[in-house]
Amino acid sequence: MSKKHHFFAPCPRGLEAVLADELTALGAADIKPIDGGVGFAGDFALCYRANLWSRTAARILWKVAEGPYKSEDDIYRLALAQDWPKWFDVTRTLRVDTTAIKCPLKSLDFITLRVKDAVCDKFRAETNDRPSIDTREPDMRVTVFLTADRATLYLDTSGEALYKRGYRHAAVEAPLRENLAAGILKLTGWVPGTPLLDPMCGGGTFLVEAAQMALNIAPGSDRWFAFEKFKNFDPDLWGVLYKEAEAGEKPRTALPIYGSDVDSKSVRAARANLEAAGLEGVVTVSRADMREVAAPAPEGVMVMNPPYGERLSDQEELAALYPEMGKALKQRFAGWNAYILTADLRLPKIMRLTPSRRTPLYNGALECRLFEFKMVAGSNRKPEKA
Repeated sequence: MSKKHHFFAPCPRGLEAVLADELTALGAADIKPIDGGVGFAGDFALCYRANLWSRTAARILWKVAEGPYKSEDDIYRLALAQDWPKWFDVTRTLRVDTTAIKCPLKSLDFITLRVKDAVCDKFRAETNDRPSIDTREPDMRVTVFLTADRATLYLDTSGEALYKRGYRHAAVEAPLRENLAAGILKLTGWVPGTPLLDPMCGGGTFLVEAAQMALNIAPGSDRWFAFEKFKNFDPDLWGVLYKEAEAGEKPRTALPIYGSDVDSKSVRAARANLEAAGLEGVVTVSRADMREVAAPAPEGVMVMNPPYGERLSDQEELAALYPEMGKALKQRFAGWNAYILTADLRLPKIMRLTPSRRTPLYNGALECRLFEFKMVAGSNRKPEKA
């Protein structure tokens, strides 16, 4: 287990530096942030810890092979040369995914098929049997990544994406992914103990992620991982790491974390998700209009993800809402730092506030900005036109 391996952790674009810091704190070496993720190295104990503790990674991928290619046959041979039966049993179900940047080959689907064939052919040669394919809930996921001339093969150690923490029982429209919410909280500089408010909380993702940070709850503590089905899985080591995480949790007491929403369905969803995460009574959630909500403390951090308005009628409605949001911030939140994630780049201008920082982020494929507004009385208002 102490052998050094190479891994890659994909994450929402814009959070690479946050993830790199996270992996450094977990003990990773050879950290290499690139667009959309971070490469790193370490032993399998680190792999276990990264799956259990990373709040911003989407997966932890174990690099098992890399080589040059010119054709689909080259990629097939690279996959066939790997000792898949050493890593997982033939009874495990399988899925293969392919992603590429500047790949000259015509069909990624055909490459996916060729790699799947190579894995199955390797098993058939060694065991006289082959794994079954399951594209929905596979035991094992093989990821193929192609550049213009090199192919890299990964075995996914996570299983389901790491942002699927297991607490989202009640859904709302267009929910924010958990790892993006956690990364945004880190970008704001918020630290546990500082009052936090999400006045458009939806299903409560910011609230749950903040409470788990404050209570030192490992984000992966309520789910299983694909590495538990690997042949080299060390249950004793995993048991030690898991028990250490449990022992490090802080008592679930009320925290200065607040959420509200004008929609009663969203308030119910947020409360249900907090309860599912074991955080009932830790976070205060109420029904309130963002334009009327009062600051729960003289200073703090506000974070929110308002609707984006993809339809014209929604955009017109939001154009009327934004000035009122700006007015509410200026009137009732002096002393606070406000962070708003939006794909609507008109927002600061219509709010009549000047952001002190604009951080590009991606919510899935949607390009957004995280706007920072330091609400110091009178310093960030745009002058009224005469």
